[in-house]
Amino acid sequence: MKFRLLLWLLGRLLAGASRTNPEFREQLVDRDLVFQLQTQDGKIVRHFVVKDRRIRSAAGSVTHPAFSIAFRDSAYAFATLTAANKQLAFMQGIQNRDIQIHGNPALVIWFQGLTKYLGPQKKQAA
Repeated sequence: MKFRLLLWLLGRLLAGASRTNPEFREQLVDRDLVFQLQTQDGKIVRHFVVKDRRIRSAAGSVTHPAFSIAFRDSAYAFATLTAANKQLAFMQGIQNRDIQIHGNPALVIWFQGLTKYLGPQKKQAA
């Protein structure tokens, strides 16, 4: 349940940033793709659509995502995505085969770069 909620929240954060954050929107220029995050058994799946410098998400899978990230199970996915050192947890998961990546790995790196824009925005000095 926690992983499902986390995916929903991630979708909301990505959608919000794609509407309001100019730096985030720049990362979406010329991107027209669909990706998904899921458990390896496919019981929990959420896909994300990047189109026209906006992101939207929905529950369920798509036929041919540009990439998908499949976690061993929902508890492992939640622990990895909320780890203090997410990058280390992610790399260890790939090495241990607890995380499987299908599709274009360069896009996975691009997606991971997007997450830095999801925190609170800093006010710019006037």
